[in-house]
Amino acid sequence: MKNLAVLSAALAVVLAGCTSGSSKLESGTAHTEVCKATSEQEISALFDRWNRSLQTGDPHQVVANYAERSILLPTVSNKPRLTPSEKEDYFHHFLENKPQGRIDSRTIEIGCNTAVDAGLYTFTFGATGTQVKARYTYTYKWDGQQWLITSHHSSAMPEKE
Repeated sequence: MKNLAVLSAALAVVLAGCTSGSSKLESGTAHTEVCKATSEQEISALFDRWNRSLQTGDPHQVVANYAERSILLPTVSNKPRLTPSEKEDYFHHFLENKPQGRIDSRTIEIGCNTAVDAGLYTFTFGATGTQVKARYTYTYKWDGQQWLITSHHSSAMPEKE
């Protein structure tokens, strides 16, 4: 009986050690991401911020809306723009036509520190008066201080109305 008590005590110590060890392991490897609280209004305002940066005529200010690691698949160019300098080059030419964007319809999805704004927009070019209707998708990531564009796809509507 004494041996059974010692064996039970030893087993209890071993099991307690396993339990506390696994708890430490779990808590040591667990990662909890803190999600920024946001709303559809805040995410829709990001397009307004981007559109206002177009009005400055300064490609650098437009590119400031994009994360360092991001992709721009622009409306009027076949070349994907990955680096800030490639994006600035695109916007340098795009801004010459004095574009003004207007959202026609949109869907916003919000995740933990990410958001997607996709829909249809129309650009009116002040230099020519021309309008281009296009589809768009912006994906955003919260970097701890601000929302930045991680991908921006825009393509002219394939069918003419």
